[in-house]
Amino acid sequence: MGNRKRPAHKIASGSGREGNPLISRMPAPARIASIYRYPVKGLTPEPLPQAALMPGQTLSADRRYAIENGPSGFDPAAPKWMPKPHFLMLMRDEWLAGLRTHFDDASHVLTIRRRNGEIAAQGNLEAAEGRAAIENFFARAFANEIKGPPKLLSSEGHSFSDVAKKVVSIINLASLRAIENMVGYPVHPLRFRANLYVEGWPAWHEFDLVERTLSIGGVKVKVVKRIVRCAAVNVDPETAERDLAIPQALQRRLGHGDCGIYAEVIAGGTIAVGDSIAAEQPQLL
Repeated sequence: MGNRKRPAHKIASGSGREGNPLISRMPAPARIASIYRYPVKGLTPEPLPQAALMPGQTLSADRRYAIENGPSGFDPAAPKWMPKPHFLMLMRDEWLAGLRTHFDDASHVLTIRRRNGEIAAQGNLEAAEGRAAIENFFARAFANEIKGPPKLLSSEGHSFSDVAKKVVSIINLASLRAIENMVGYPVHPLRFRANLYVEGWPAWHEFDLVERTLSIGGVKVKVVKRIVRCAAVNVDPETAERDLAIPQALQRRLGHGDCGIYAEVIAGGTIAVGDSIAAEQPQLL
């Protein structure tokens, strides 16, 4: 596998520029290479050219919906965070990556397509009839893969994130290139299902930013913790194959299974692809 040529992933835009060191040794500022949201937990990532961030909130509509994998006890009237095994998710259900989905904010319509582009199901997730259309598709097409009746879940203001705190997830693309060197195989960045992908940091620099405040224009986020990776990252988002063992490789080489960071929005505003991102200097007492 190590001899396979690395594909040019659109969001893994390494600098790779041959500059004249006599002209300048100043590093370029780190920048947002791409922004993604995941309207339905476990389903297709959706790229955004820009995104509005509000204090204490996720990206708009990020993990707004989840598909219950058999009865979970989730109560939309009193929503509480629940661990992801209650829902369809890539850690267990790699076949989800074989679907191509799109959520339209204005109409609330989720469209599910097969790989050939054919529409397999479509429905308004805010209407009972639309939710039933999506649920029936999963019940029929994946009867042997699910534990119980699939049910679309949502609750106003709730996010079905992997963590209870409402956060933005950030991946350092240089760290992904380091992982490629570990496993000897191309690693698609969307395996990691982050909201923000950053170009311009050294590999693993993100771990030094825990408890630090990052500025993206006028937006400020505080890094709250490292992300411990699960088996979802072993699934290729293009082929839906579980073809790598990334957490195990991290454990062998680095002694932990972490890649990426979670950050809480503390000052809101709009961010866009190409914006610079920088850590604020700690104040000296």
